[in-house]
Amino acid sequence: ALPVLEASLALNQRYGRQNIIRSKCNLAACIYDLGRFDEALVLERDIYAQTTTMFGPSSQNALGTGLNLSISLTNLDFYDEAITLVRDQLLPVAQKSLGLDHSITLKLYQTLVDIHRNNPEATRDDLGLNQPSVRRRNFLIPTQATTC
Repeated sequence: ALPVLEASLALNQRYGRQNIIRSKCNLAACIYDLGRFDEALVLERDIYAQTTTMFGPSSQNALGTGLNLSISLTNLDFYDEAITLVRDQLLPVAQKSLGLDHSITLKLYQTLVDIHRNNPEATRDDLGLNQPSVRRRNFLIPTQATTC
């Protein structure tokens, strides 16, 4: 599959940057599945940079490729870089441009939790759970109406 994806990338260079990015995403996924994690990470960094430049940092494309990059960084134990990327760059932009309930924003929150959970040096304070600004949402459950 790898030679086919490399050939596809070469052909797509004729048709524009968006096709090149799509081909690079497929190539990075294939390389990652082959266990060549360092090579895939280089490609994913490039993909994120190109997507951010092409569509802007608040686009769903850029946030999605940033999410993929953060997952790869976590899988390769680059926890500090992954935390900085998600917490300081991606989450604030996603919250502002997509909203708190958007699937990408929620996936970024989940990824941040996963990073801390997988990081052997993480503490409860790293998640911000001990800060007074963190509040639980209280949901009201309507009671059943009673009839006489």
